[in-house]
Amino acid sequence: MSSGATAYCPMYMVTCTMIKYRFYPTLLNVFSRYLHGGNLTEQQLLDTINRVPTPTTEAQQRGISFEETLLKGVDEERFDPAILQKVRKLLPRPIVETQVYCQWQIDDVLFYGYVDLIGMYKAVDIKTTGSYQPGRFLFNHQNLYLHALKKRGIKLMEYVITDFRDVYVESYALTHPIDRQLEEIRQFKAFIDEHRPLITDKKIVVDD
Repeated sequence: MSSGATAYCPMYMVTCTMIKYRFYPTLLNVFSRYLHGGNLTEQQLLDTINRVPTPTTEAQQRGISFEETLLKGVDEERFDPAILQKVRKLLPRPIVETQVYCQWQIDDVLFYGYVDLIGMYKAVDIKTTGSYQPGRFLFNHQNLYLHALKKRGIKLMEYVITDFRDVYVESYALTHPIDRQLEEIRQFKAFIDEHRPLITDKKIVVDD
């Protein structure tokens, strides 16, 4: 992390200072893809930072519809009932809350976002994909939700994933290393500072 911040292993207790940046997981995951050669241009990254509107793809809409069907029980005929049943069996019982706001201060960054649902001890995010590879969410920045929610007794971050042919689960505990995510946050701060004149989203950087 930057000077003045300390992360203590294994609990990753991070010093709190005045907030200068506000980052959310989708944005950080796009930056991670940019860093690791994910076929993303600098302009595309800047467009994501500045929330330039883009059309919702068919795959994205299908994912939104699947989650609505899964949690609200609407339009069930749109999806394979066996897949719906398999996913529902993996959700916590009872579901304590849906669309749960999370935030965690990491040095001078406010990390924030929403997780799909929480149970008594685990948070779950529902994912849809065209194809799945094991370990896909190993370095996902949503793993940091665990640290935002641990005061609520949440000890496990679980991704329940479907490609509409089968269902997969990835589970991460509070002890799972987050060094890469913390380093990427540090690098993203540097990127934001370097490109500050091009940043138009006023929520990203807190004005002095």
